Amino acid sequence: MPYHPLRSTSRPHRLGVLAAAAVAAMTCSMLTPTQSVATPTGASAERSEVPDYQDPRLSTQERVADLLSRMTLAEKIGQMTQAERGDVAADPTKVKTWGLGSVLSGGGSVPEDNTPTGWADMVDAFQAQALQTRLGIPLLYGVDSVHGHANLKGATVFPHNIGLGATRDPGLVRKIGEITAEETRASGPQWSFAPCVCVARDDRWGRTYESFGEDPDLVISMETIIDGLQGRRARYDDPSRVLATAKHFAGDGLTTFGTGHGDYTIDQGIAEVDRQTFRQLALAPYGPAIDRHHVGSIMPSFSSVDWTEDGLGNPIKMHANRELISGVLKGEMGFDGLVISDWLAIQQLPGTYDQQVATSVNAGVDMFMEPAFADKFIATLTAAVESGAVPMPRIDDAVSRILTVKFDLGLFENPYTDRRNIDEIGSEQHRKVARRAVAQSQVLLKNEGRTLPIATKRPVYVAGSNADNIGNQAGGWTLTWQGGSKNVIPGDTILDGLRDGHRDVTFSETALEPVPRNAVGVVVVGETPYAEGFGDVGGPRWGWDPADGGVQRPAQTMMLNEADKAAVSTVCSRAARCVVVVVSGRPMILEPTLLAEVDAVVASWLPGSEGAGVADVLLGKRPFTGKLPVTWPRTIAQEPINIGDANYDPLYPYGWGLRTR
Repeated sequence: MPYHPLRSTSRPHRLGVLAAAAVAAMTCSMLTPTQSVATPTGASAERSEVPDYQDPRLSTQERVADLLSRMTLAEKIGQMTQAERGDVAADPTKVKTWGLGSVLSGGGSVPEDNTPTGWADMVDAFQAQALQTRLGIPLLYGVDSVHGHANLKGATVFPHNIGLGATRDPGLVRKIGEITAEETRASGPQWSFAPCVCVARDDRWGRTYESFGEDPDLVISMETIIDGLQGRRARYDDPSRVLATAKHFAGDGLTTFGTGHGDYTIDQGIAEVDRQTFRQLALAPYGPAIDRHHVGSIMPSFSSVDWTEDGLGNPIKMHANRELISGVLKGEMGFDGLVISDWLAIQQLPGTYDQQVATSVNAGVDMFMEPAFADKFIATLTAAVESGAVPMPRIDDAVSRILTVKFDLGLFENPYTDRRNIDEIGSEQHRKVARRAVAQSQVLLKNEGRTLPIATKRPVYVAGSNADNIGNQAGGWTLTWQGGSKNVIPGDTILDGLRDGHRDVTFSETALEPVPRNAVGVVVVGETPYAEGFGDVGGPRWGWDPADGGVQRPAQTMMLNEADKAAVSTVCSRAARCVVVVVSGRPMILEPTLLAEVDAVVASWLPGSEGAGVADVLLGKRPFTGKLPVTWPRTIAQEPINIGDANYDPLYPYGWGLRTR
């Protein structure tokens, strides 16, 4: 992609908010950090009875400036603190005691009643505590709605981003954002930690499926999902919209294999790169996310960057990178929203916890996701301000950004969950959109003899580990952080869809049943669920979901397992025609001997709850239109392989996709 200088065209009213807040803070300069301006009481004038920050007739700029001027240091630092649901669920009064600005649900952190009403009641109970604080500043609740609000059982679960990139349909992606926002906000949370606008350049990375693709231009075109989440021009005070988060700034998809954090092989690793390439591949999506789509929050990456210009060996963690967060993101790009840290990410920085906190705040992070450490973070940052390690203007800037988001979300006027759309969660109309997205995401890699679509007169024989497993087809970030083969959600498996759409279907997962004469075999193979570092090729194996029973899951290798390979060989040797459907979060290695046995190959990605969308294209109810969002390698040794590489020789190139009528 050609280099384009990044431009600053941010929303003027929010820059004005920060400037006004700074002036307000200066008016309080005679106060010590722990003193506050008294709230007006007993005055006869209406304006004195209602503080300016509570007056919806005033601009956000005026309201933020007034509220900031009234806040103590403790109240400001509370706003910069985000605890996890599990930290406060047993004792919700901690929200009030700590003066928390935000609470989140991590992957799999759900209320005991994991229903829309259960979620809304939980969020409102926390909100009630926040409103009992001295100034009544409402709470912001965040969740990872990365492919729908998939922590909530019964939500519509869409294809992961890699599948959406295959659709090449920005309008559809915007609609998916709208539905995700509606289902998220109707159940309580007002903030989604999505979308991931990373550019995935090595498929061995366990987060490849969270990327829209390997080309920055494709990723940028899919940023319409931000408009869907927030509303056009960030009208996220609408009760069907949420605050979106572009992540992970920057270079999370650019890290070098072998540099991963701990026993991860690539996740949270080091981007070893020159500055121009970093701009082209890592920074490029953020300019449009800010300028065109007005994204309201951005999350830094766990990863580091190590510039090649001065030699390798001195990487800087993104959560400590003042040059990129304050200099490029907030300065050059003009981002005036909220920067939220990732899960305990500051604790990967060098030094003591005191040093980690001060370094990250001074780098430009505004709010801190510190599960199990919220009270320690508050005490540590308080001491850092009192010692001068963190200046008050940095605190005021951070809190101004947080308050601006809360005013823009309409939380001061409507802090509790607006449940008007709660019955739309997982509705038939929403699932129809998801089914359409699944169909459009399917990429036809091979189709000899026009095997697809399947003729209605032929019997269909279905086999393979992923044909009838909705947990596998939904992937990670579904009910739990890592997802799971036993995580059952409402929806249809691929087998369900084939049975609904064809009158003669036989199923045998391991291909032990006889194959009918003249049948078309459909063998659905692929990966088991994973997320982040546990999905890295060569990385650690997960086994700690309740359904795992302490048994570690299969290693992630990008290779088909032996049972699936045996099923392919068996079915393809006996069926008249043979189709292999690959359900995975990235390309998988298809060995030449296996390919020689197969008539048609489909990249299905991780379709989510609507497996019937896969059946729609297999049976010809919809045409194949998807295109590869990433390069499909011949061997694992080719990784990393991307369009534009020298000696580019993939099995299927970026953009490949056969069509059917």
